[in-house]
Amino acid sequence: MIIEAATLDRMFHALSDRSRRGMIDRLGRGPASVTELAEPLTMALPTVLKHLNVLEDSGLVQSEKTGRVRTYHLRQERLAELERWIGERKAEWNAAFDRLDQFLAEEEPTP
Repeated sequence: MIIEAATLDRMFHALSDRSRRGMIDRLGRGPASVTELAEPLTMALPTVLKHLNVLEDSGLVQSEKTGRVRTYHLRQERLAELERWIGERKAEWNAAFDRLDQFLAEEEPTP
């Protein structure tokens, strides 16, 4: 599956912030309400909501509202897509380094 450049940009932007990464870590243990996600942070609730909007816009999390409570869920499949994209780049880099190693090994030493 090919991830569009704009989607990758949104995902990496979302993950570029320490607070948002902390929210992702928390959601990795299961769904959480806005209040639960805001609890360990030293920021106002509107700021937490802005961070959650960035995460939701990136597709990494999804929310649902039941009554007055909004609960967020981690979208594991989106993280898997990101991991797959990184893995493809890593394989390309490793192949390039392997070719370089082979080239250097075939070089004759200069006297």
